[in-house]
Amino acid sequence: MVGSSTARFASFVRGPGAVRDYLRGRWRGIGHTPLGALSVLALFAAVAIQAGLGLFSEDEDGIFTGPLSGLISIDTSDKVRDIHELWFNVVLGLIILHVAAIIFYRFRGKHLTKPMITGRAAIDPGTRPMRAGKWWVALICLAVAIGIVRWVVAGAPPFGHWTPPT
Repeated sequence: MVGSSTARFASFVRGPGAVRDYLRGRWRGIGHTPLGALSVLALFAAVAIQAGLGLFSEDEDGIFTGPLSGLISIDTSDKVRDIHELWFNVVLGLIILHVAAIIFYRFRGKHLTKPMITGRAAIDPGTRPMRAGKWWVALICLAVAIGIVRWVVAGAPPFGHWTPPT
């Protein structure tokens, strides 16, 4: 939603035809490759699932509880915790795959780390230039995200003052 034009979902999420063209060596573009875009989406989805499971999980001792664990039964919370623990391996695998792809491209002469951080990369002449993002929009998004996470972690009731039956 924010950032340089190549970092926005509208420009890097493509259909199966673009992935097929990329795998056949016919894709030309700047920013994320179609396969890289799928990797990013998979990573975002996996982290969202992990965070969602963590909101409802409670450890065996009851010391660490997710802020929404009181909305479900102990048995359900135990199942959610088990999935949460196993799902971490999926997240870790996707992170390793993503870093391996960056290293692979580095050996092929493409330096991706700096453009990932700064949003700026050298592009071939004649390629449509990317539009830089506004730093203040990113800062506002970061502040809103921190506020939402803080609100959820602090145990704010998700439905006003409603409390679950005991």
